[in-house]
This record gives sequence, C-alpha cells and structure tokens, in this order.
Amino acid sequence: MTARTAPYTGVIPPVVTPLTADGELDRASLERVVGHLIDGGVSGLFALGSSGETAYLTPGQQDEVIKVITSASAGQVPVLVGAIETTTNRAIERARAAAGLGADAVVVTAPFYTRTHATEIDRHFRDIAAAVDRPVLAYDVPVCVHSKLDPELLLPLADDGVLAGVKDSSGDDGSFRRLAIGAQELSGFSVLTGHELVVDAMMLSGADGSVPGLGNVDPHGYVRLHEAAVRGDWAAAKAEQDRLVGLFDIVTAAVPGTASATAAGLGAFKTALMLRGVIATNVMSPPMRRLDDAETAVIAKHLDRAGLSRA
Repeated sequence: MTARTAPYTGVIPPVVTPLTADGELDRASLERVVGHLIDGGVSGLFALGSSGETAYLTPGQQDEVIKVITSASAGQVPVLVGAIETTTNRAIERARAAAGLGADAVVVTAPFYTRTHATEIDRHFRDIAAAVDRPVLAYDVPVCVHSKLDPELLLPLADDGVLAGVKDSSGDDGSFRRLAIGAQELSGFSVLTGHELVVDAMMLSGADGSVPGLGNVDPHGYVRLHEAAVRGDWAAAKAEQDRLVGLFDIVTAAVPGTASATAAGLGAFKTALMLRGVIATNVMSPPMRRLDDAETAVIAKHLDRAGLSRA
C-alpha cells in the first residue's frame, strides 16, 4: 500500500442491471442490489459498466439505471457511472447526462469501432475531462474496445489532472504493476483492478482497490479481502481470494457452445443473485439468453460450497 492520497479506494462493484421477465428494467430488484452491496460494506458503486450490460441498454434505460442507483444509495457511497460510447462527442453527451442525474464521477473507455491511435485516445480523454464537471476515470478493457491503455498513456493524463483513476480490466498484470509503480507519486489518482481472481496480488502490487463483477454476488468477501490486504494480513487475503476463485467457477455453468463469454459470466452473476433472493429473474438483454434450470442448479452448488446463503 502507498502513502499517497487516492480518491477512490476499497471495493467498487460494477452493479448488475436486473431485468423483468419482459426485458424491462426491474427497479425494485436494482434497489435491492444496491442495498445488498452497501450492506456488504462496499466503498462505491460503478453503474453502467460491462457487468451492468451498458452496451445493451438504450439511452433511456441507462438514465433510469442511474436514477435508481443514485436514489437508492442516497449519498452513502460515491456512484461512478459509465459513459461508454464509441467516440468523444457521444461519450461527452452520456457523461453530461450522467452528471445531471447525480453521478459523482464518470468512467470512459478509449474510442472503439472506429480505428484509432494513441494520440487520439489521449485527446479523447482530455476533451471529455474538459467538457464534464465530474472526475473522469479511464476504463482499460481491451477485450471489448480492442486497444490497450498503457501506463505511458495513462500516467501523463493523471499527472495533468485529466484522469482521477483507472479501472484496469486488461488482464495484463505486468502493465498493471508498471502503472501502480508509476502512480506512487501521484495524488488524486486511483489505480483499481478489475481482475477479480487476483485482487490480493494486485493489492500487493499497489492497487488502491478493486472493481470486481463477482462482488455483486459476494460483496462481503471482497470487502474482507480488501481489509485484510490493507492491514497487511496477506495470509487472510489469500484465503479469501482462494475462496472467491472457487466461487468464480459459476461462470462455467453455461453449457459450452451455447452462450458467449459475456452471457455466461453475467448470466451466472444474475442467476446467483436470483438464488440469493436479491433479484427476481436472471433475464438477460438480447441477444443473450438467460441460464436454464440445469445451469442454475450448478450455480446453486457453487454458492453452497462458498458458504453463501440462498433464499
């Protein structure tokens, strides 16, 4: 752990977006998710991230998600909101909408779909930060946007006050380590890992916190892991991480060849939350499918092995 000041620390789960049986936003279930996470001790909420199915939601649905989460959290923790769009002006539009609906910060990726260049990615973040009256965090997720945000790009942006942090979901642990080292002298910048299977190792490397999709299912576990790491109890952190790695096997429940990795992972999180009594259905945004009864039974066994209660 470092002595610098980081604005965002702890566990900040990317909040899932529950849907009704007919595919509309399930506001009551989303309110319960927020309560479940805050009761679990999380230090922030990340709305409209990948785990929130943001790419599948219409702008109107995205606005409703922001309204429900900001209202349900009622200022207890900061709400970071994804403004994940293909290009700069579109991201600015979504970021301004999020700010107007109560977002405490916005999270943006590099441009995607269009071919891009490092100089354009740099300009993208600078233009968004200049246009929006909220802190901006970068979201490094090359599996989705097909470009990597290297430390050589991020650290100058942080040093210039453009970025307040980064959520690193690249899976590139060497790059993350270099980013954490480079950020040691930077105040006002948070280094957050989205690699939920190695949070203990990333904390040892200098992470300020984590943004784990699996944290929707077991926020208490990730909070215990974070607290153990902060106090330097690496044996306890490892033990908690090992248990969570076992729980993460829920993402293998979908029958191979019948669902994308996104549908298998998010479907597992939603199914686990349904089994835990937090949300009403495990319905997914089209064209993804919900997990069936047999797959749900597999997830139930994983919950039992991880010591998590079911409704």
